[in-house]
Amino acid sequence: MQLRSLLIRLHLAEGIGYAGMAKVLHSCLRQHRVLTTVAELTKAAHLSTADARRFRADWESARFNQAVARHQELQILTILDRDYPITLMESFQPPLVLFLQGKRQLLATPQLAIVGARQASPYAARCVAQLLEPLAGSGLTIISGLAHGTDSCAHRQALRVKLPTIGVIGTGLDVVYPRQNKDLQREVGQVGLLISEYPLGSAPARYHFPERNRIIAGLCAALVVVEAREHSGSLITANLALQNNRNVLAVPGPIDAPMSVGCNQLILAGAKPVLNSRHIIEEIYHKI
Repeated sequence: MQLRSLLIRLHLAEGIGYAGMAKVLHSCLRQHRVLTTVAELTKAAHLSTADARRFRADWESARFNQAVARHQELQILTILDRDYPITLMESFQPPLVLFLQGKRQLLATPQLAIVGARQASPYAARCVAQLLEPLAGSGLTIISGLAHGTDSCAHRQALRVKLPTIGVIGTGLDVVYPRQNKDLQREVGQVGLLISEYPLGSAPARYHFPERNRIIAGLCAALVVVEAREHSGSLITANLALQNNRNVLAVPGPIDAPMSVGCNQLILAGAKPVLNSRHIIEEIYHKI
């Protein structure tokens, strides 16, 4: 078995998790051989007794074999592949396996992340339109999380002006969340790229979305926060981007608007205020 195949199989197995997979990968690379037995894998992964029992039972199950067969039909990117983005590899907890639908080559393009509140205001929609329309033909790809609000605005505006777009989702590729984005997710997967860390059939879970955000923060060259409350997931994504040495920009808003508190605080802390698309171009192409 090739190491890449082992990595994919481990990702589909229950009981091992990211940390265990990373330990197995490092062990295989250190020993210059692919571990194949359950005993070797559980030992290398440093699994607890309960997790080792769960892993062994699943590894030999019909469910696992069916999952492996089903995922063979997908585009799969692993950290061992030549086209795995170096920016993602150098980011916080780089994903070991990703499932793709659409234009894989978009991973090699400079990417601008647009994030913001799920309860986006009309102001946010106007800002997204005003910022993205002049970027048509710039060579940038717009990346976001296909959530309600700002994410959806970013993807729709990118599609409208024919900017490539990438959606990083917190479910399996065959699951739509929110359901209202069914047509949008399908279109992004057809003309852009969908990315998921989760196997087919995976439903949305609360912890999926912070994990999804680290991928957005790892892939982008710069990140723009359009609207954010004082404590929001968008600010977490911005902090991850800063940890990855990405440029973070924020759209300023009224000082009495709750949806602009997070952006105004980012600017106060040193983020660049973005007032037009030229500010974005300067940050992206200065960075790369």
